[in-house]
Formats: sequence, C-alpha cells, structure tokens
Amino acid sequence: MEIKNFVFLFVLAAAFGLFGYTARKVFGYLKLGKPENRFDHFDKRISNVLAIAFGQTKILRDPVQGPIHAGIFWGFVILLLAVLESIGEGLIPGFSLSFLGPLYSVIALGTDLIAVVVLAAVLFALFRRHVAGPKRLRELDTPSQMDATFILITIALIMISMFVQNGTRIALGEGAEFAGAWRPVSAAVAGWFAPGGGTELLFEIAWWIHIVLVLGFLNFLPYSKHFHVITSIPNVYFSNRGIRAEGDGALKPLDLEDETAEKFGSSDIEDLTWKQLFDSYTCTHCGRCTSVCPANLTGKLLSPKKIIVDTRTRFEQKAPLMARGVTDDPALQKQLLHDFITPQELWACTTCRACVQECPVMIEHVDEIVDLRRHLALTEGEFPEQLQVLFRNLENNFAPWQFSPDDRAAWAEGMDIPQLSELGSAEEIDYLFWVGCAGSFDARYKKVSVALAHIMKKAGLRFAILGKEEKCNGDAARRAGNEYLAQMLMVDNIEKLNAYKVKHIVTACPHCFHSIKNEFPQFGGNYEVIHHSDLINRLIDQGYIHLESALPGKVTFHDSCYLGRYNDIYDEPRDAIAQIPGVELTEMERSRDRGFCCGAGGAQMFMEETEGKRVNIERTEEALATGADTVASACPFCMTMMTDGVKEKGKQEEVEVRDIAELVYEAMRK
Repeated sequence: MEIKNFVFLFVLAAAFGLFGYTARKVFGYLKLGKPENRFDHFDKRISNVLAIAFGQTKILRDPVQGPIHAGIFWGFVILLLAVLESIGEGLIPGFSLSFLGPLYSVIALGTDLIAVVVLAAVLFALFRRHVAGPKRLRELDTPSQMDATFILITIALIMISMFVQNGTRIALGEGAEFAGAWRPVSAAVAGWFAPGGGTELLFEIAWWIHIVLVLGFLNFLPYSKHFHVITSIPNVYFSNRGIRAEGDGALKPLDLEDETAEKFGSSDIEDLTWKQLFDSYTCTHCGRCTSVCPANLTGKLLSPKKIIVDTRTRFEQKAPLMARGVTDDPALQKQLLHDFITPQELWACTTCRACVQECPVMIEHVDEIVDLRRHLALTEGEFPEQLQVLFRNLENNFAPWQFSPDDRAAWAEGMDIPQLSELGSAEEIDYLFWVGCAGSFDARYKKVSVALAHIMKKAGLRFAILGKEEKCNGDAARRAGNEYLAQMLMVDNIEKLNAYKVKHIVTACPHCFHSIKNEFPQFGGNYEVIHHSDLINRLIDQGYIHLESALPGKVTFHDSCYLGRYNDIYDEPRDAIAQIPGVELTEMERSRDRGFCCGAGGAQMFMEETEGKRVNIERTEEALATGADTVASACPFCMTMMTDGVKEKGKQEEVEVRDIAELVYEAMRK
C-alpha cells in the first residue's frame, strides 16, 4: 500500500471518528426531551420520505428557489457515488466503479452533468442571497449569512475539484474504464492539461482538496444551520403529516391527573419532546415559515423561524450543562420562555399552520407554540386580559359569550327541529346537527344555521340538535393554552354524545369540525363528522337538492385554515358554489393551501390586535382586489372577520359576506 493510502486511511478514520463522536454527543442530547412515539406507521413515514425528502415536493412549491434547492439536493445524492469512488481510490490504488459495467457509464455521465447543475444552482443561490433575492434571504443576521455563504462556496469548490480531478485523470490517459467519453465536461476540462508530471501532481492536489473538503464539510455540519443536510430526511420520516387518523393538526393532550407534575406545558427544553428538539436541529433558516405567517406579515413580533432558532440556541446552551450534571452555571437560571421567546410573540399566533405547510423539512411550529402557551396559562396564569373573559364565560356559560345555555336552541324556534333529549337516542336520525356557539348565539351566523337546517330538510335528512345540552367544543380554550378548561368541555360533550349513541355529526364551524373529528377521539369520542360544505356539495351532486334560481355575480371564496390546511377540504365548498347558476367563481391571489388567515384562529377571535395591521384587513383587501360582489366563507370566525374588514374598508354597500349555505339556500328557492 502506498504512503498516500496510509495517510488517507488515517485522515478518513479521524474524520469519521470525529463525526461519530460529535453526532453521538449531539443526538444524545435529544434524550433530555420528553418521550414521544414517532416510530409507528412505517409505510406512511417512508412514503413521506420519498415524496417530501427525495421528491422535494414541499421545496418545489417555490417556483424559483425550489428548483435551485432541489437541483443541489438531487445533485448531492447522485454525486455521493463520485465521493465513494474517490474514497475507494484512497484505500485501494486504481479503484473505480467500472466493475458496474454499462451502469458505470450512466453514473459517469450523470455525475458530470449534475455537477454542472449544482455549480449553476450554487452561483444563482449566492446571487439571490447577496444581490437580488427575496428580503428574507438578504436580511438574515450576519452569522447565518456567513454560514450559508461558506457552505455554498464549499459546495462549489467540491464540484470544481472533482472536475479538475477527473480532467487531469483523463489527460493522463488512465484507461477506457474511466469512461472518459461519458464525461463530456470532464473531457473538456482535460483539454486544459497535457500529460506529464505537472498534471499528475495537479491530479493529486485536486484529489486531496476534494477529499478534505468533503470530510471537512461532514464535520462542519453539526455546528452549522446546515445540519439539516443530515437531519432533514429523518425529520421528515418522524413528522406526523398524514400519519394518524386524528389528523395532522390535532394537539397532544396533557395528563392533567398526573399528581407528580410540578408544572404543565413547556417553559424550557426539558419540557419539549425529543421531536421538538430535533426540529430545532433541522431548521434551515430559510424563512419560508415566517414569509407566510399572517402575524409577521402584518407587523407582529412573531416569527415562526425565530421560535425554532431560539429553541436550538437554548438547547445548545443548556443541554451540555445538563448532560455533564452542572448545577451552578448562570445559564441554568434562564429558560426558553421569557429569556428567549416572549409571551408577546406567542400570543400573536393564529395557529393557521401556514408555517407548517411551507416548511420543507416538516417542522411543527404550532405544537411548540401551544405548549409554551399552556405553561403561560396553566402554570404562570399569564395570558391576555381578554382571554380571562373568554375563560370565565366558557366556565360559566359553556360558550365564549355571556348567553344563557337555555337559549342555545332559540334560533330554531318554529322550525320543528327535534332535540335529542326529546328523542332519547340518535338512532332515529341521520345526523346530529352540531350548531356551535356562533351558530347558536351570533346574530349573523344564526342565519347560517337556519339556512343549513332548511337545506337538510329539503333534502329529506333526519336530523336533531342538542339544544341547551350542547357546550363549546373547547377549541379556543385549547389553542389559548387552557388545556384544563378545554378537556372539561370536551369530556362533558363526549359523555352526552355517547349517552345518546351519536354516530354521525354535521357542523358548519371548521373549529367544531376539527375538534370533534380529530381531538374528541383522544377522550373516547369517536364519530363520523362532516363539514356542511362537504354535505351540501354531496346533496347537490346526488340530486337531493336542486339549484334553480340564478345568483348573477362574481364570488370569491375565502379558505378557512381549519377547514383547508388542517383537514384538506378545498374543493367541496368551491364545487358547491360553482354549481349555483349565474355565479362566476374567482380566486384571491393567496388561496387553497396558500390561503391567508382571517386572523381569528388560535383564540385571536377573542383578543384585540394591538400591533401592526389587523390580519383581517390584509385579507379583506385581497378579497376586494378580485372585484367580487360576494366574499363566500364556510366558517363563523371567517365570516365575522371578513364582515368587519369589509365594513372597515367602507365597502359594505357593494360587497356581501355570505356563507355557502346561504348562497345555496337562496339558489334553491324560486
């Protein structure tokens, strides 16, 4: 074995030994987080990895940066073969992958062409980052900017050294097995060199530069934001996207009966799960989450990216101290909540999940934000004053407002709608109509309840309501961090529903829909739940109702976050609207899974916006820009926020805000 091989063997062992030591230490810190099972549903998780990690489907949502990043990623996957060949040569003189036969020529051509793509992508990425890219890239803090620039330049040098290495090898006439004819770029580079000792020396220099850069890159990653190069694929695997029956956005329940618990919610890294800590390792600092955050875009302090970056900063500060058993370091007196992440940031979140939707590495920002809110609400008793009113009303009246529970069925007077207490069981009906608090008490949304009831009657459906026995579903309390109150409401409702043997539920509120469908099962409430937009669309398609009256005009539909991003219902409400005679359906600039929040989710419906521009005004301006005569919604919160926005803009005489049930019911009447 030549001295080169001995030296390389030492360098290789040192590099992998150092990386193994670092990785073991870094990943060992994850044990400080709370346990969570993310090892189930192997088939679905592998499917996510193939589609999101290797298929790059999330990153390709960006039509410019997406292909650039995808080109770099796919290039690295393919170029790993070239790296393996270089490593093999360092161990065995004259080694190559030529034993693969014809496949070797394909690999050779692929690595040559992909390296050019990667080089071009790197140069374009540097241009966007420093010259003419989006604001989120050009305004990164200096350490992040330097980190990204260093990585991009390193990638470029790895590609260049590979071309010089291959070109000099071809110039030296290393044999047909190197497939020079299948390396057009390397063959062109070979023309720059003449056979001889100088070229042979240049080959050795290029080979060593290539190897040292690759191994150095590997060991730099754990200390860089580009650690996601290693962690992104497993993080996608461990994400819960499309994994469990309770839906992607179902919050994890707290064990409120744990008598050993000293606090509830999360205030520091040891309160987070290992997956939430792993998310912090995986953040790419790309800012896509913040670039779509309705709170941030309207001038609030919240930045989903900052939440995750701050978590990693605190994690890397505290975890080594905890692992060594240090107890007297001043850093231990700090905590993630307050010292790194402020309550002001947390209370600005609408829980719309736009951040989660856009994140290319499947980080789950909202879950961590709610866990931190839980600590504020349950352990510290710190929350906005308006939420104190909300919590008190929910405790006393089982609704967000000061209405008597006895008036829950007042909207249905004279409509001959039975209550389950009168029937004794749900076995005689097709659906329980879960009216919800807004549908029961809000003067505007009671009209939607009436319209939906008439539609179901016209279709011949047998349905009933709970009336005064119905209580708030608990969504607002849960998203506001008051898990105790939320669980109380959910359990009370479930006991009532199960006592009546309810199987099928229809509701016009996406928050009720999501909570009953995806979170009630956590406490023994398992029902088939359908949103009224889906039911109405089915009734039209199946001919149970007929739309005979034209409603001429342009309609734009506003997507509810809890209907769309949380439950993937986008087409059904649009299909129902499109079947109304005379309607011209038009889309806002941000729609479907790119839709913009109305501003009411995450208990924001019951809080005042004191920072920046109101979210509902931003969305209203976008709706008005379509020139639509009607803004259609399928959510009581959205209807309230859009109606307020239209009034604020002085357009209430020109533009109506209406629920799809109202539009369909009007089209049914001659």
